Amino acid sequence: MEVKIGIQNVNREIVLESSETAEAIAEIASKAITGGTELRLTDSKGRQVIVPASVLGYVEIGAEEQRRVGFGAL
Repeated sequence: MEVKIGIQNVNREIVLESSETAEAIAEIASKAITGGTELRLTDSKGRQVIVPASVLGYVEIGAEEQRRVGFGAL
């Protein structure tokens, strides 16, 4: 699942691939924003991303999609 995190006053967004479900990521982001704590996510390779909730601009959660196999017409 692709997650994009926008940070206030920063032009680039943080993009990571997570093995969590969309509901789990949305719950973690909601708790961080309402609680004023940091947003802490782990990507599919085990790396952690920590962003203070006070500087969060947005969290975009991609749709859950199965990986495609093979070649197809574009």
